[in-house]
Amino acid sequence: MRFVAIPTEIARAYQAGGPDANGQRPEHKVSDGGGNPCRHCLRMIPEGAGMLVLAHRPFPAPQPYAEVGPIFLCAGPCAAGGGEALPEVLAAPDYIVRGYGADDRIVYGTGGVVATDRIAARARELLADERVAYVHVRSARNNCFQCRIDR
Repeated sequence: MRFVAIPTEIARAYQAGGPDANGQRPEHKVSDGGGNPCRHCLRMIPEGAGMLVLAHRPFPAPQPYAEVGPIFLCAGPCAAGGGEALPEVLAAPDYIVRGYGADDRIVYGTGGVVATDRIAARARELLADERVAYVHVRSARNNCFQCRIDR
């Protein structure tokens, strides 16, 4: 099981000013250090650092289940995060953990709010289900995409 950031080529396109999922240029802001998780390096963007705010669709194509929502990114190039360990960006007490099928649609019955220290265990349970191709971790308060979990 592996925590996966948004692909580097997508992050670089946004960082170069390319359009977001709504066709708009990313907004440039300065991080207040109060919980601005970069979805590429999977670290918190430090206070005073430049960041981007943009709409992102973490799916390969538009379709009814392809949610679009706001994310933060480091304004400049950052190294891709991810791996077997829980990423730094998952610092809230709980998150929505939800399974998606190979068709990029929600596998009904898989979503739920999970305590942060149980994310990996719940993801393993979901990935053991042959209907589940991958898992999303999303904000429990705002449903914002945080990262993906693959087998």
